[in-house]
Amino acid sequence: MASSNFIDYVKFCSRSGAGGNGSVHFRREKHVPKGGPDGGDGGRGGHVILRGNAQLWTLLHLKYKKHVIAERGNNGEGGRRKGADGQDVVLEVPIGTVAKEAETGEVRCEITEDGQEVILTPGGRGGLGNDHFKTSTNQAPHYAQPGGEGVEEWMILELKLLADVGLVGFPNAGKSTLLSSLSAAKPEIADYAFTTLVPNLGVVDYRGDRSFVMADIPGIIEGAAEGKGLGLRFLRHIERNSILLFVIPADAPHLGKQYRILVSELNQYNPELLDKKRILAISKADLLDAELTTALEAELPPEVPHLFISAVTGYHLPELKDLIWKSLQ
Repeated sequence: MASSNFIDYVKFCSRSGAGGNGSVHFRREKHVPKGGPDGGDGGRGGHVILRGNAQLWTLLHLKYKKHVIAERGNNGEGGRRKGADGQDVVLEVPIGTVAKEAETGEVRCEITEDGQEVILTPGGRGGLGNDHFKTSTNQAPHYAQPGGEGVEEWMILELKLLADVGLVGFPNAGKSTLLSSLSAAKPEIADYAFTTLVPNLGVVDYRGDRSFVMADIPGIIEGAAEGKGLGLRFLRHIERNSILLFVIPADAPHLGKQYRILVSELNQYNPELLDKKRILAISKADLLDAELTTALEAELPPEVPHLFISAVTGYHLPELKDLIWKSLQ
């Protein structure tokens, strides 16, 4: 997933088509002096529709589509001929896309399955022709129903990646290295902060042809809730993860404090994230001896299962996968 191509937020104007007007028409036929009304109905205006597509991983194809406009329905005609419906506009989006109203932030819909279709902005209804308004006392109505107006609204699409495990940690904690060691993903790895600028996904193979999906989220720092560093922009991607895997390097000062800072930032972003299962991985454990490992264990929160690992040497990585799989089940 190249950083330049990963777009997880787009805002655009969605405008559905107006409905066609009903027709005012009277039957005119030889030897039929009083044919009566036969005006047809107008066609429905086009919808703006979201459709889930499992082959998409980004909203890049919608980045420059600022106005999405569906067709107007055609007017009805004589002979009870109905006008054609306006053509719908279908926007293909990745699985995990959430549609919100730009003005209020209210969630309109979520796309969670491949092929799922949701009408985002409905088209206007078609107007009824004068054939519908004839009665025993009004046998020649000279009016028909106008078509319903289309809807114009600003919408926001947000992508929340669907993964089983979300990696949470500070910059340079070793999250990208861990993902590259456990899966075939090739995230950028370097010895400076904020190397990872977009989320990366990797499929981790497990025993017996089983697997799970892991997401590497760009590092957060203390004060991220106030916009420091990369802020909390990418934390939406762990809202659907089953497990949060906290990664803290063994050479970091005060491991317990580091963990509490991360938990605090998540709580400020969305308190519901703290209801998820958590696992704590102490990375770069190849730097430790047995005595130092024992000393560091005393700093860790006892209520969270933890492992000392090394993504470089593979130390305790099979045990980590066992622990993750057990938690997923």
